[in-house]
Amino acid sequence: MKNTIKNILLLVLLTTGLHCCDDYLDVNTPSSAQTEDALDMKDIIGPVMFNTIYAFYYAELSYGNYTQYFASYGYGAAGLTSTSTTWANIYTEGFPNIKVLKAKADAQGAIHYKAVIKILEAINMSLAVECWGDVPYSEAGEPFVYPYPVLDDGETVYNQALNLFNEAIADLEGPDNSQISMGNEDLFYDGDFDKWLRAAYTFKARMQLKLMKNGETTAADVLASINKGLASNSDNIMLEFPEGELNPYYSTNILARATANFFRGPNDQIISMMNGTTYPFESGVIDIDPRLPEIFENEGEVGDPWRGFMNGGTGLSSDGEPANTYYKDGGYHTSTTSPLILLTYAEAMFIKAEAEFLANGGTTTSTGTTAAAYNAYMAGIAANMEEIGADGTDYMADTAVAVGEAGLMLNHIMKEKYIANIHNIETYNDMRRYNFSSDVFKDLELRLEEDSESEYLGKWFRRSIYPSSETNSNENISYDESTSIIDIWLFE
Repeated sequence: MKNTIKNILLLVLLTTGLHCCDDYLDVNTPSSAQTEDALDMKDIIGPVMFNTIYAFYYAELSYGNYTQYFASYGYGAAGLTSTSTTWANIYTEGFPNIKVLKAKADAQGAIHYKAVIKILEAINMSLAVECWGDVPYSEAGEPFVYPYPVLDDGETVYNQALNLFNEAIADLEGPDNSQISMGNEDLFYDGDFDKWLRAAYTFKARMQLKLMKNGETTAADVLASINKGLASNSDNIMLEFPEGELNPYYSTNILARATANFFRGPNDQIISMMNGTTYPFESGVIDIDPRLPEIFENEGEVGDPWRGFMNGGTGLSSDGEPANTYYKDGGYHTSTTSPLILLTYAEAMFIKAEAEFLANGGTTTSTGTTAAAYNAYMAGIAANMEEIGADGTDYMADTAVAVGEAGLMLNHIMKEKYIANIHNIETYNDMRRYNFSSDVFKDLELRLEEDSESEYLGKWFRRSIYPSSETNSNENISYDESTSIIDIWLFE
């Protein structure tokens, strides 16, 4: 698998521009590019997977400030974003190559292979809507036919993505007589279509959970999907890095800091969730979350508490003392070969826990739930401990965590999901679903502002603005910074 990724890094370049027409290719194709006919599905799908997971990574570099995973320094958390690199990953690298893949799959009758392509297309479609709201889709991926693609209604595109998941599920559950398999070109599952089926159900449940806010789906719908979703950590979707290729969080945090360049410090919000400040431990056996030293390191004096950076601040923690906690060199998310993570079994369990909690009439402030909700909550914690390699025995026995069915609140579920989903933009979706509620995300507060006259003072950033590369070249897309504080339809 890791040797395959080395080859994929080359193919990412080769597949750029596959959507170009033949005449254009005759005179203007870069020397690194290839024509559609020269490459098979197995040559193209790996780069599509690669660019898909990187689309999420680049979005998280911005959204991780809003969700208070990152703090950086010098008010680094306080800006609006266009997430322009994510746009490029989706619209330049994603959709054009997906279009080519679908045509090749149709020509070969590769039903299961095409189902995976549909899943990847739906993932990119839903991500685009969650970033920008209304987005190009019907005219996307064909720049020589539609040089100025129109913006399609976000709700329509989102439901089209949901329909694609349904189609992929039906295809994977049905027969495929093509005898075309998927091998190590599949960067996530090595061609295991059963795992792709479980992933499709989980992505579908993710979408259904968000659609609940506007009444388009129910908790029962979410449960019907998630109960067929990821079954263990072996189903996690992640991109592993081989020796010689650096995980980007290592490069931009560990390596960047070591070379006196800009880096991201962990936010006080995530550290306070894990160091016993926001949720004090009660057993007397532990005083920190065992995952804390697996991800971060405390560079203070011996015995000093773990202190993260205030969001938008200049280096202090919430207790007024200098922050002392940084990403760990060799940590789970910041070693040279750490994986980039898209979807996990832990998240699936927290989706199930929330859906069960809501199905039982739970609210943002209610206490008490069912055995099914509580068991899923505990299963999610256990899965993340196992994934990271931490011993969670004492943590899960502490009554601050082991609150029991009668004591479970939504904020307990969302706290554990927040920790497990670090670096995952789904946290931004969760916060928007609940309007950045401190009832749901305990102690969550707005960033500090450098400019007391800022038009964004006291307001959460709620979406990306359209990239200037598009607004400057596409007459159908307007530049408007004010949209950054307006919810997209999904979170209204």
